[in-house]
Amino acid sequence: MILYIDTSSRYLYSAIVDSNKVVEEIKEEDDKNLSEVALPKIARMFEKSGLEPTDIKKIIVVNGPGSFTGIRIGLTIAKVYAWSLNIPITTIYSLEAMSLSGKKETNHVPMIDARRGFVYAAIYGNKNEEILKPQHIKLEELKEKLKNIKEYEIITNDEFDDFSDKTSYDPNILKIVDFFKDRKKINPHAVNPEYLKLTEAEESKK
Repeated sequence: MILYIDTSSRYLYSAIVDSNKVVEEIKEEDDKNLSEVALPKIARMFEKSGLEPTDIKKIIVVNGPGSFTGIRIGLTIAKVYAWSLNIPITTIYSLEAMSLSGKKETNHVPMIDARRGFVYAAIYGNKNEEILKPQHIKLEELKEKLKNIKEYEIITNDEFDDFSDKTSYDPNILKIVDFFKDRKKINPHAVNPEYLKLTEAEESKK
């Protein structure tokens, strides 16, 4: 039994997966109230499934990139569950999850708008092998790199004038969990956000 949590965007994505089957899942947009509703909705998911948190054998949580505040919400919930119940935990990038949810058998380019002409992006092959590692990159620089990729699918929930042909991100949670279920566990206290860029406060100190 695996608990999946992703609050790295304006959406709450969470699910309980057991033996290659989604028992219960949440896919809801909660941009302004995510900090207030995430934990109650996850708790309600357990109630609906008839399961207890103690039934969970592993937690997979998205640790970035994305919304600074959103990432911390999901990590806090996951770490509390993992630490208090002694459940193994592992982290994945939001861009990895997005790539696995692509609709086409081709290279995948997950993208998140980072504003000011930048994006969080990566390039993965059709077996989710890393071609360009997840990073904070200028959109123009990414476009140059894509000139060397013959075929690819842009996966994003953001609007980009340069990429009208794109696939909206609708997480295939079952596929994501199956792909990462054996990723090495880490100490809950060592689970940290992966923003892939400095916060504005950190940048101002440079």
